[in-house]
Amino acid sequence: MSMQSLHRGRLIDHIQLVVKDLPAAKRFYAAVFEALEIPLGGEGDTYFWADELFISTADSEAAAGVLTGRHHLAFQAKNRAMVDAFHRAALASGGQDNGAPGERKYHPGYYGAFALDPAGNNIEAVYHGEAQRSAPSVNITF
Repeated sequence: MSMQSLHRGRLIDHIQLVVKDLPAAKRFYAAVFEALEIPLGGEGDTYFWADELFISTADSEAAAGVLTGRHHLAFQAKNRAMVDAFHRAALASGGQDNGAPGERKYHPGYYGAFALDPAGNNIEAVYHGEAQRSAPSVNITF
């Protein structure tokens, strides 16, 4: 049995997006995850995943033949430069601009960028400003 390592500790355990064009989704997410320093966790014929996000075709067993609707997902960035890199990577890999990098009025220091993925999901990278974390993540190994 191979060992897996997952990082947990927030509200969401995992999210699955079911898309029509898996190769287009993989190009997009591989590029933005590289910019955000998030490795792809694995892949198969009908899916791929990275940490808490699973992306599959409607043919995957868990999808039960149904595409998901439009969602908004926000990924954490380590700094403003990473948000900028996310936005460039998203647009260069099939994404559509949905909000250039910049400060937002959600709270002081909120710096985000938005792109629509090839399936129309609103994907964001956000840097909340300087903060102290108790740990980078919770690492679960099984």
